[in-house]
Amino acid sequence: MPSAGIAKRCLVLLCGLFLMGLGISLVTRSTLGTSPISSVPYVLSLAFPVTFGEFTFAITLLFFIAEVAIIGKTFPRLQYFQIIVALCLGTFVDLGMFLSAGVHPGVYPEQIAVVLLGSAVLALGIFLQISANVILNPGEGLVRAIAEKTHRRFGIVKVMFDTTLVTSAALISFAAFGTVEGLREGTIISAILVGYTILGFALCYTRYDLGKFLED
Repeated sequence: MPSAGIAKRCLVLLCGLFLMGLGISLVTRSTLGTSPISSVPYVLSLAFPVTFGEFTFAITLLFFIAEVAIIGKTFPRLQYFQIIVALCLGTFVDLGMFLSAGVHPGVYPEQIAVVLLGSAVLALGIFLQISANVILNPGEGLVRAIAEKTHRRFGIVKVMFDTTLVTSAALISFAAFGTVEGLREGTIISAILVGYTILGFALCYTRYDLGKFLED
């Protein structure tokens, strides 16, 4: 792949990571919960004096280690750059929390609106990462590795993966606070809406041939 093509794809990937971090932050600012992929690091950030983004990096790094362990010796060398992706995502989550610090929805309709906006931004970020097709996000990479290893569909494994994360976050919250913190209806809305929004972006991407931008 020519260097110009790689540069464009890396730029799209970086934009996707930034939007993913911003989207996660907006959903969290709604105070109706956080997205499933960020549920564990968010609850941990409530329990310990470590930032949301730092825990995001740590958990994402664990995803990467698990992915390498599952794939084994055939793990592509290029995908070791997922460590940088994990670092960028953690940084962008903290940046997103900083940029969205002024978002304080006062009434329930406003909270729902922030969840919807955050979910749309998150979906666009994930879609851009997929479209870049250069380096995987460790979370998605782990899901793909499990799907290939167990011979199950990616979508089914993704649902099981997200469910496991939310359940783990709830257990951590109970252990730390004696109640559920950071997980509400916004978590469910985000889980459902993000997938369908990504599908909508994919349809537009195909219909209007937007992939020309990434052509070498």
